[in-house]
Amino acid sequence: MTRKLTSARKGVAKGAARSMVVFVHGYGADGADLLGLADPLAPHLPNTVFYSPDAPEPCNGAPMGRQWFPIPWLDGSSEQAAREGLLAAADDLNGFLDEKLAEEGLTPDALALVGFSQGAMMSLHIAPRRSPAIAGVVAISGRLLAPELLHEAVAKPPVLLVHGDQDAVVPFEDMGLAGNALVAAGFETYGHVMKGGGHGIAPDGLSVALSFLADRLPK
Repeated sequence: MTRKLTSARKGVAKGAARSMVVFVHGYGADGADLLGLADPLAPHLPNTVFYSPDAPEPCNGAPMGRQWFPIPWLDGSSEQAAREGLLAAADDLNGFLDEKLAEEGLTPDALALVGFSQGAMMSLHIAPRRSPAIAGVVAISGRLLAPELLHEAVAKPPVLLVHGDQDAVVPFEDMGLAGNALVAAGFETYGHVMKGGGHGIAPDGLSVALSFLADRLPK
């Protein structure tokens, strides 16, 4: 059964949005962790509504936070639990996206996902499996789960990969692995390296993400 996700809302007034950005937070955080990014982005995306839903589960490794799915090497869960959690959370997030698009009177080509860490993994998992294609995906400090399953793609939205070259949580090498797999599968793929950046979102990374979004979202 699909679980209903909750989110605060920022940006243009209801009924006036021409585009939507949904932030997908990382393991142990919650929606509020990323929704603040709407503040620097909104002046440059004036017709955009922003959401950042809380993940569906309490986090095994950070009791005050949320998780999209368990992570075996962090919380001792099984690989099967992680896979089942991913698939269940994908249904939840897709349900949320469909609901908000309908509420805002928008079509999928007006939607972009901006995921961080586990949220980037979620975004890269669901976007190729949604049809029609969304406007784009920004995946920051994440990885592409099961690249061998990209043949399941029913759509190929453009993807921007952003990663710090000093990331101690999700290795920088994962950016190249994701990029190579996406390019080989026919995705329009871009990359930006946050030089000296760790596991976070540096100003240059956010600036490149804004440019990517501004180019692809309806004006």
